[in-house]
Amino acid sequence: TRIDVKDFFMNTHDSIVNLFETYTFESEKFASGNKSAGTRARKALAEISKLCKERRAEIQNLKNG
Repeated sequence: TRIDVKDFFMNTHDSIVNLFETYTFESEKFASGNKSAGTRARKALAEISKLCKERRAEIQNLKNG
């Protein structure tokens, strides 16, 4: 089966957006005093960092393509 390049690359984008929403939600809970939410917020930030590097490479590959 052939994978649509646009769909493949948008998955990374969508994941970044979803993780940012998770981070925002957990960060607000942490600010309200929920210490466990701080751990979840940090985890989301770590995942965002990884995906940003991946997305940057995807964009570079498409540009040079």
